[in-house]
Amino acid sequence: MIRMDDIFKTLILSENPELTLITLNRPQRRNAISFEMIRELLAALDDCERRFHAGRLRVLALTGAGSAFCSGMDLEVLRSLTDSDAGRQRRDSLRMAELFLRIYRFPAPTIAAVNGPAVAGGCGLASVCDFALAAPEAKFGYTEVRVGYMPALVAVYLLRQVGEKRARDLLLTGRLIPAAPALEWGLISEIVPAERLLPRTRELAIELARNSPASLAATKRLIERLPLEGGLERALEQAAAANAAMRQTADFREGVAAFLEKRPPAWQNPGR
Repeated sequence: MIRMDDIFKTLILSENPELTLITLNRPQRRNAISFEMIRELLAALDDCERRFHAGRLRVLALTGAGSAFCSGMDLEVLRSLTDSDAGRQRRDSLRMAELFLRIYRFPAPTIAAVNGPAVAGGCGLASVCDFALAAPEAKFGYTEVRVGYMPALVAVYLLRQVGEKRARDLLLTGRLIPAAPALEWGLISEIVPAERLLPRTRELAIELARNSPASLAATKRLIERLPLEGGLERALEQAAAANAAMRQTADFREGVAAFLEKRPPAWQNPGR
């Protein structure tokens, strides 16, 4: 495994053929999000996306160093903004919005390996990944209302994932829920013993890496774009168009041929 921890101050980036792992590395601050971490995460995502298009990245995972996954935005950072003008506040909010969207739209499958509490923006980071595997001791919640803030950005994704009633519960109470109800509510995908969290993440990555990268990327785009409202016919039209486009790809031809010939498929690099 190649370790590139000398490149970043707040992250550790590790890669192997099946899985690229980004570790939030501010354990002394429970991996709280700083402006520096946002910049480094966006730079890491740029690098990871380039490697995806070069065929050198199949699955991306996110975890935390130490006992926490991520405690949300660093309150010391937020306090430093209290006297900033509206323009600066908006620019900083848009950077955080960009980070969530980049992870949500990342072309390869993404996995959050939640090793401990995922709070506020940290819960948001787990929510925008395709899969969230959680240790039993992990807790989840959006505590912004407890400090006079609001969970505006994460609400966009939470409403899509758990529905309005459960989103209202989490966002308005600011309470933390354990892993078991988080699984029941659809916040996470699996509960995994702590010692098995990263091995299970790698197992899932290997399972995902067997699939066509082009198919996975196209399916992710379709899930995002299918309208939640606006009628069944409109959604079916979009789905039919996506199906037709996928049938014209090299991976579709290869996948069908490999199945019929009873051999493993040789997928194309996504950048081709």
